[in-house]
Amino acid sequence: MSGKADRLPELEFEGLVNRYYAGLYQFAYSLSHSEADACDLTQQTFYLWARKGDQLRDRSKVKTWLFTTLYREFLKGRRRASRFPHVELGEVENELPGLSANLVDRLDAAAIIACVREVEEPYRAPIILFYLEDHSYAEIAQILDVPMGTVMSRLSRGRRRLQQLILKTTSSDKERTIER
Repeated sequence: MSGKADRLPELEFEGLVNRYYAGLYQFAYSLSHSEADACDLTQQTFYLWARKGDQLRDRSKVKTWLFTTLYREFLKGRRRASRFPHVELGEVENELPGLSANLVDRLDAAAIIACVREVEEPYRAPIILFYLEDHSYAEIAQILDVPMGTVMSRLSRGRRRLQQLILKTTSSDKERTIER
């Protein structure tokens, strides 16, 4: 008896996928205009259903929940893409920090966080909100109640200061290693 009860959710999920996959995929394709993105959105929607579907009280609204979830995931992806656009490395090479790959390999997260803590207060908050909390410039401006230009300026200055602190930390680590 318990074996049959364990299979019910699995069969329900499979039936749900069989019933709604084609419609969800078509909807995702019409939004994204990309087969790969449509597949990813549809898969993400069913993944979210597997994780959270049991929270839906009215089972007659499954179709609505699935389509709404797919649409929200699409919008979430678009927001992320606009905040972090894909650019060719050559186009932004001059904006990249002057840290060598060898130096980055030697750093650990604790050292970076320690350096972030040393950045002066007006610059620390935007750095944390942008790099660690994944907020956009507009969101940071709203959170800190400052103009967006101020956010961009503070991020730029904070980045430079953080880079100096990281370089200082790694050079002092080198000196300690040489002394041993």
